Amino acid sequence: MHISPRTFVAPILAVALVGCAGRAPQPVAIVQPMDPQMDCAAISIEAQANNAKIQALGGEQGNKVAQNVTAGVVGLFIWPVWFAMDFQGAADKEEAAINSRNQYLAVMAQQRHCGAPAQPVAPTPPQPYRGS
Repeated sequence: MHISPRTFVAPILAVALVGCAGRAPQPVAIVQPMDPQMDCAAISIEAQANNAKIQALGGEQGNKVAQNVTAGVVGLFIWPVWFAMDFQGAADKEEAAINSRNQYLAVMAQQRHCGAPAQPVAPTPPQPYRGS
């Protein structure tokens, strides 16, 4: 009895690619225990860090789309590759949670009067010209 190498390749390829299929989402909590102690600077720093995370997640989303398209096309010829497709949408879910957190931080900043414009300073009256 002769066993074709293809018999082994497809399952091994499927198992190898399933590991690349995606990761479970880890969304950030909108309200966190440290929130009552946050001052304006801490709110601003966290919002900036969250914006950086959103940019990184955007890159991850693009990579996942490319991976899914590739797996879908290759899967037409080697069906086990379809197991490599990412349907968890971790980056989308995490980005939505971060956006909600940023909205909550904006409300906190407004309640604490962060970033309020400085009180206008009365202009100094013009000094008479004392030529030289």
